Amino acid sequence: MSPRTAVVTGASSGIGAATARQLATAGYHVVLTARRADRLESLAKELSSAGASVSAHALDVTDRPAVDAFAASLPEVHVLINNAGGAFGAEYVAKADPDDWRAMYEVNVLGVLNVTQALLPALTASGDGTVVILSSTAGFVAYEGGGGYVAAKHGTHAIAATLRLELCGDPVRVIEIAPGMVKTDEFAVTRFRGDADKAAAVYEGVAEPLTADDVADTITWAVTRPSHVNVDLLVVRPRAQAAQHKVHRVPGEG
Repeated sequence: MSPRTAVVTGASSGIGAATARQLATAGYHVVLTARRADRLESLAKELSSAGASVSAHALDVTDRPAVDAFAASLPEVHVLINNAGGAFGAEYVAKADPDDWRAMYEVNVLGVLNVTQALLPALTASGDGTVVILSSTAGFVAYEGGGGYVAAKHGTHAIAATLRLELCGDPVRVIEIAPGMVKTDEFAVTRFRGDADKAAAVYEGVAEPLTADDVADTITWAVTRPSHVNVDLLVVRPRAQAAQHKVHRVPGEG
């Protein structure tokens, strides 16, 4: 019996790479996608060396023709992890660059739409499909300097909630995972345009923010529940973060 196939977008680093590793360990054939082919190939080599079944496809989720061609190349799909996303800039609404907002909407909303639409026929045909959408607590609560990202992640959440209603009765689960504060190598650095000091300040004093592995573990748990169990929405935060604006910080930590 061949392993079930899981597609992971944004698999070149962070939560995507960690999720790919954990799904491979759980016995899935993992299809890695991201824009950076060199990183994908490195991860694919790592996983295959460990005995996992894996393939890698360079893909920009905002490029619809490329997404459609990718979908057509897959013989079957059982699980889709919509992880590709990101934040660009932290300016207030009055000063924000519309190009940053457009880029965030493209990857966080239209990227999810593109890949989900393209793979939904295969997920349905599998008879037991799962769509996971990585949103964010930013999709529920606004905060200063986060306008564009908040707007985009509200859109991501809306896709998950609407799709679940529309697929009711079909053999496809729709799971939304909404992480709070997660410290990865790239997210905050990208948001602050390479300014490592500003990125580090986000986590200053927080002894244990979530890691990519923490979120990947949550995703893998949700995906591997029995088919009739749907985790509609799971919010996961570090213990130090009670809410978007309420974070316990200890001087000298982080």
